[in-house]
Amino acid sequence: MRSLTEVKFIACTHDEHAQAILSIFNEAIVNSTALYDYHPRTPQNMEGWFQAKAAGRFPVIGAVDQDGALLGFASYGTFRAWPAYKYSVEHSVYVHKDHRGKGLGHALMGQLIEAARAQQLHVMIGAIDAANAGSIAMHEKLGFVHAGTIQQAGFKFGSWLDVAFYQLILNTPTHPVDG
Repeated sequence: MRSLTEVKFIACTHDEHAQAILSIFNEAIVNSTALYDYHPRTPQNMEGWFQAKAAGRFPVIGAVDQDGALLGFASYGTFRAWPAYKYSVEHSVYVHKDHRGKGLGHALMGQLIEAARAQQLHVMIGAIDAANAGSIAMHEKLGFVHAGTIQQAGFKFGSWLDVAFYQLILNTPTHPVDG
């Protein structure tokens, strides 16, 4: 990828993108604190992951190059399982290790924010490892604000990890309702 103009944004599907998403997830699990998982995920995990996305009508937006290779993806899902949280989602964005630092995460998040607005959501929440300065900076550039940090919420690689929450309040829905 030479520039973002060469990137196309698509709706990811299990059949076409599960293996590439799995590879991106597993690299992050093994080498970073971007995911607080200990063990790589399996193809069976991806089946359930895509089923949950479909059941919740949650997008999985991919960025592909001219050859159709997946460079990164972004999605959101349920923030909390109680009805009053129906306008809030927790999002994630992951970029293949060879394509980080080129603005792709920012571009994917822009697409995801527009999807959230189109679905008449109100709050997007990112749970970010507090030491992940790059992700925090990207979120702040997109207008997200720090909403709190839970200290020592996770333990990975022999250390306690703090998780910082960042939120973006959208100008939607136009007519929120109870129930």
